[in-house]
Amino acid sequence: MSTVSSGSEELAGLSTIGQSVVRRVAWRETALILLVAVIALGGLEIYLRVAEVPLYVLPPPSVIAVALYHEFGLLVPHILMTLFELVTGFAVGASIGFALAIVVTQFPLVERIVTPYILLMVTTPMIALVPLLILKLGFGPEPRIVAVALAAGPMVMLNSATGFRRTDEARIALARSFGASTLQVFLKIRIPQSMPMVIAGLTVGAIFGLLTAVAAEMAGGQSGIGTRLVYYSSMMQMPQFFATIVVLAGIGIGLHLVFAFIGRKLVPWTA
Repeated sequence: MSTVSSGSEELAGLSTIGQSVVRRVAWRETALILLVAVIALGGLEIYLRVAEVPLYVLPPPSVIAVALYHEFGLLVPHILMTLFELVTGFAVGASIGFALAIVVTQFPLVERIVTPYILLMVTTPMIALVPLLILKLGFGPEPRIVAVALAAGPMVMLNSATGFRRTDEARIALARSFGASTLQVFLKIRIPQSMPMVIAGLTVGAIFGLLTAVAAEMAGGQSGIGTRLVYYSSMMQMPQFFATIVVLAGIGIGLHLVFAFIGRKLVPWTA
């Protein structure tokens, strides 16, 4: 018993040391990223000031920061509208894409029929359909939600289907030899093993959905981040324009961090 307990204590100690090393490396990488950002922004600030570049061409980072501080209150309703369109459209598109991935990996005939249309949707910018959707659904959020769903769904479907096909066939054969059903194989083997690809598909789908939502708002909309971009650019208010772009970039980074966190929780061995 003493030997077993001492071995467990050694493993626990090694695990603690490993986690400590990982945290130190993460902090160093974060500090390096911040240092590069400070150098880049500081250099850009100095160059724009010295070269006397007009504000309507490219405002310095400090001016953009001031504009963001003053305009953020006005941007909040538009941010919420864009997030609503993104979340709603992404939920619909990702659900349909994931379900289609399950179907096409189980029925080869369905895959041969559906795949050409999925590839057509992937290669066709959904923003091109926005005017048609507006004519059909009006100027509310509905056409932008549909565009987001059409942009996100194929990304989730393709990545999920790829993940389902990369599962360990020997493990599946072993499960079937013990009488596992198709549903049990999917729930216990295919889905858990394919989660890294599924998370990657969700991440890409969310980013594509965000870009599509903003582009659809720019094409025709009454509210949203895209409408503010159009307004600021038409009024030549470049500090506010770039401040809105900073907000958009922050949302994109936030989406990536959210799905990275979900990935670490669902598939911790890939961290």
